[in-house]
Amino acid sequence: MRKKITIIGAGNVGASTAQLVAKEGIADVMLFDIAEGIPQGKALDIAEACPLWGSAVSVKGTNNYADTKNSDIVVITAGFPRKPNMSRDDLLHANADVVKAASQAIAKNSPNAIIIVVTNPMDAMAQLAWKTTEFSCRRVMGMGGILDAARFRTFLAWELNVSPEDIEAMLLGGHGDQMVPLPRFTTVKGIPVGEILKKKTLGALIQRTRSGGAEIVGLLKSGSAYYAPAAATFQMIKSILLDEKRVLPCAAYLNGEYGVKDLYVGVPVVLGKEGVEKVVEIKLTRDEKTLFRASCTAVRKLVKKLAI
Repeated sequence: MRKKITIIGAGNVGASTAQLVAKEGIADVMLFDIAEGIPQGKALDIAEACPLWGSAVSVKGTNNYADTKNSDIVVITAGFPRKPNMSRDDLLHANADVVKAASQAIAKNSPNAIIIVVTNPMDAMAQLAWKTTEFSCRRVMGMGGILDAARFRTFLAWELNVSPEDIEAMLLGGHGDQMVPLPRFTTVKGIPVGEILKKKTLGALIQRTRSGGAEIVGLLKSGSAYYAPAAATFQMIKSILLDEKRVLPCAAYLNGEYGVKDLYVGVPVVLGKEGVEKVVEIKLTRDEKTLFRASCTAVRKLVKKLAI
């Protein structure tokens, strides 16, 4: 029997993620949204593309959480998108209500599911989902780090005029503005980027990565990024579903690792069939530790505002 993936939120990120899963043919998809007709219409459109992709999976849309029952993975993308001049943190309370309701429904209908949180501010929303569901922390995680790394790889590839496939990027900390780059562990075919790029140029690329989401919001005027977030989410789904055990930067629960306790924040992890199977600890320099702690402090402030 095929695995079942539920995507909560049939907006641009949710629908694009559903499309990627269906095209790859790795699981049946249930697309949920509270807006009547939207998940059904988008699911039908994706389903009608499956014959052209050579995919035999089921793709359905629903407004009823009962239809999401016994999902293996649930992705939470529902929430309010950013508008120009808004930060991810501005969405905190509005999206907290959405994520809490979704988490309660997941715990009721799919108690054995693994949860991937995409909704912003993502680190704090992952912590909220974990607290609400009372699942093992290994089965709840946030997406942001993979997206930040992909953006960093893109900008580095453009600057160096090389394939992004040859670039490996490592990041820590909160998603977006609180991101902590690790140039020592960011390489082009094994060569640290700090040995190839001038410090000023590298700093500019890091800053562009931090504000990568805001740059897209500013260009679109209405709405936010969704192609790259969906692709990042799909990479996580695939690693879990196929037990690939990829080492990826994700928002994971720390309970002493990196000297941090009781907080979801971006770190490299091993993703497999059990979810977050291992938090990978790397030795940080003094400056890196300072930046990481500042990022953790910013995320913890958001979590405290949720009073969870």
